[in-house]
Amino acid sequence: MADEKIVAVVKEALEKAPERKFSESVELAMNLKDVDLSNPKNRLTEEIILPHGRGKNITVALFATPEMKVKAEGVVDIIFSPEEISNMKDEKLETKKKVSEIDFFLAEAPLMAQVGKNLGVILGPRGKMPRPVPPGSDPTMIVSGLRKTVKIRTKDRRTFHVAVGTRGMDPEQIAENIEAIVNRVRTKLERGLMNVHSAYVKTTMGPAIKLELR
Repeated sequence: MADEKIVAVVKEALEKAPERKFSESVELAMNLKDVDLSNPKNRLTEEIILPHGRGKNITVALFATPEMKVKAEGVVDIIFSPEEISNMKDEKLETKKKVSEIDFFLAEAPLMAQVGKNLGVILGPRGKMPRPVPPGSDPTMIVSGLRKTVKIRTKDRRTFHVAVGTRGMDPEQIAENIEAIVNRVRTKLERGLMNVHSAYVKTTMGPAIKLELR
């Protein structure tokens, strides 16, 4: 069961947001305090599987050998061959555009070094370096998890936003997604929720509604 206070905030955020002609995302914004983010070890870099997913299509790409490609077809959205990796390095503008449209990358383990050498400068700063997939394995379970996953990367900023669902989802489901994020963040901060200055829930273009976490 979702926390009733969180459900109430989600409902208020949905009710106060004007209707749009597209499916808006619902976001959680958190503002940290008393955290020295100039020190990289204090920064948050988390991948969190949401109990009810993001309510939208998530694009997953895979760098794969021909053997892995056979297993991955119909499981991932885009498959890049080893030969395409060097071509992507040479076509930086086109590659940057592709990368921006892909949420998560996977790479067959033997290709990780090649991907890092050729595309690390593009994927790394965007937090999209691929996770390895063992040769010959079935990537279905990994991909299934990624389609429900959101990323938190604070870098040196004390405020971060993370998608917790879409407007068409049930408020209770969105609230449970929020709880999953709050619980993870709490465990990663030295003083738990005492290091959170404030939190808000909003749709993409709607007003921010304050969420009391303590």
